[in-house]
Amino acid sequence: MIKRIETAKRYVWAFVELGFIALLAILLIYMLLGEGSGEYVTSVAGNVSKFASGASTSLIGIGIILAMVYLISQRLGLSREADAPKSRSMPARIRPEIKAQPPQDEPPRRARLPHKAKPPGKKPRRS
Repeated sequence: MIKRIETAKRYVWAFVELGFIALLAILLIYMLLGEGSGEYVTSVAGNVSKFASGASTSLIGIGIILAMVYLISQRLGLSREADAPKSRSMPARIRPEIKAQPPQDEPPRRARLPHKAKPPGKKPRRS
């Protein structure tokens, strides 16, 4: 049951990250193209600016402090997952059970034969 909850949590966080990346991409498009970027992009940028102006500065400050504490704890390895790597890509967070498998029985490699040294003074013939 706990594994299912953890898997669901990973999928939810992956979805949240994708949504945040999409929001940042829309804002970048608005910053590059301005008012001519389209109705949807303009409305998203307007909503973000309304949210940012409506939020109090103390709320923004608390969010920044919490983000810094979280990042520092992740960097120092103070997270709950002691054996987890400090940074993982999104696919690795979604499917941590997939690990690099050790190579199966590989056929033995042939030993390289030492190549013959050419006697000094002889130059190769050109045709």
